[in-house]
Amino acid sequence: MADYIVETQNLSRLYEVGGATVKALDDVNIQVARGEYNSIVGPSGSGKTTLFNMIGGLDRPTEGQVFIDEIDIAKLDAYELAWLRCHRVGYIFQTFNLIPVLTAQENVSLPMIFAGVARDKRETRSVEMLETVGLGERLHHRPMELSAGQQQRVAIARALANDPDIILADEPTGNLDLHTGLEIIDILRKLNREGGVTVIAATHDMKIIDVSDAIFWVRDGRIERTERRNSS
Repeated sequence: MADYIVETQNLSRLYEVGGATVKALDDVNIQVARGEYNSIVGPSGSGKTTLFNMIGGLDRPTEGQVFIDEIDIAKLDAYELAWLRCHRVGYIFQTFNLIPVLTAQENVSLPMIFAGVARDKRETRSVEMLETVGLGERLHHRPMELSAGQQQRVAIARALANDPDIILADEPTGNLDLHTGLEIIDILRKLNREGGVTVIAATHDMKIIDVSDAIFWVRDGRIERTERRNSS
């Protein structure tokens, strides 16, 4: 029997826009097995980012449920949800979302400050994570002193800071050139294979799809089809 770390049941999300109701998600059911590399794929406006946000606890469903390890996260209070986002889930954003005035090491340390990690452990862990993504020599560089690919590596290191079970990556190669995008995919896949981290990427990048264990194709707020592949 599969061990599902993420599962949605009859998930819907409605928004009120200009007096009209827009259904961003419509009765979505997906299952993500622990340790898999998954992709959520669809055109702009299909609902993939909304689904991404629901899984990460960044938004709440209008109907249905989102489970992480069989816990219905919509029933968590604000403190419990903040704890979940801090400790269980790491986020990687298309626009990197780094703090411009902080160095690479300081950006990676930030989630650990929120988690209450002691300073010496933060310093050691942040160095380790930056070395993991190949930036051991860029610890004290600020974002403006780094290339786009290097900034995305810092974002990955930051996502790993609190040793999450799940990495959520929103268009992680969207602002990168082909070569750099491939490097980022390789890093994510290595973390998935060697570290056992479950990766869920919202993307339209075929390079990511090619390395995915499962692909959820989204259109008009619904799961059009689910494609499962043998792990390579």
